[in-house]
Amino acid sequence: MKAIILSAGQGRRLLPLTQDRPKALLPVSGKMVIEWQLDILLAAGVDEIVIISGFRADLIEALLADKYAKYPGVRTIYNPFYDITDNLVSCWIAREVMDGDFLIINGDTMFERGLLDVVLGSAPAPVTVCTDTKEAYDDDDMKVQTDGLRILNISKNIEKHNIDAESIGLLYFRNDGVQRFKHAVAESLKDPIALKQWYLSVVDKLADEGLVNACPITGYRWCEIDYAEDLAAAIGVIDVNAEQAGAAAVGIAEFEAARPHIA
Repeated sequence: MKAIILSAGQGRRLLPLTQDRPKALLPVSGKMVIEWQLDILLAAGVDEIVIISGFRADLIEALLADKYAKYPGVRTIYNPFYDITDNLVSCWIAREVMDGDFLIINGDTMFERGLLDVVLGSAPAPVTVCTDTKEAYDDDDMKVQTDGLRILNISKNIEKHNIDAESIGLLYFRNDGVQRFKHAVAESLKDPIALKQWYLSVVDKLADEGLVNACPITGYRWCEIDYAEDLAAAIGVIDVNAEQAGAAAVGIAEFEAARPHIA
């Protein structure tokens, strides 16, 4: 089993915490975000994990050399265009490792082990998108419209009355979905506009062909780390004691202290 983690970006919304490190290396209760992801994947039997790196890729490589050297299947691929493109290009960079069933995980998505087990055990579909629901959705949520388990649309711009859920940033590609996605990524990038697009724009096109299913994970813990306060929310995902919240609390204090100086 294979996983591709998209961790090329800096995470500018987390400045100054990400001034000298990618947000994948921010601490949450004693471990970095990427460590939580790697440890859960390895425990679930995912034996090949490719991290698409970019900003301060040297720090991610140093972490792997220090703590994951005994796992030869854990490695990085560098995206030299990370600062001028969005994550569709990271998927294109990863195309050579898309040679069998695989997961794509956003580098800022934290999740509990049980959630991953649900995804890996989900009903077969070419593309499976993890989805969750909440009372209200904001402009930054990747919204999903469904018909049963079939996904009809996935976009940030779905009309409010058509929103059924949101994507959490964890997808499972199986069988012909692997090649269909790989081909669609390459075709999309023939248009220069696609350099600034998310990979879910390609998944949205595959949904038009009836290839994409939802995997609801409501009740399982997860969060997306975009802002400093999300580091505190991440603690609940990994189920640690309140006194272990120090790393996140310090991060939030640093962020708030620097806020007036952020352009």
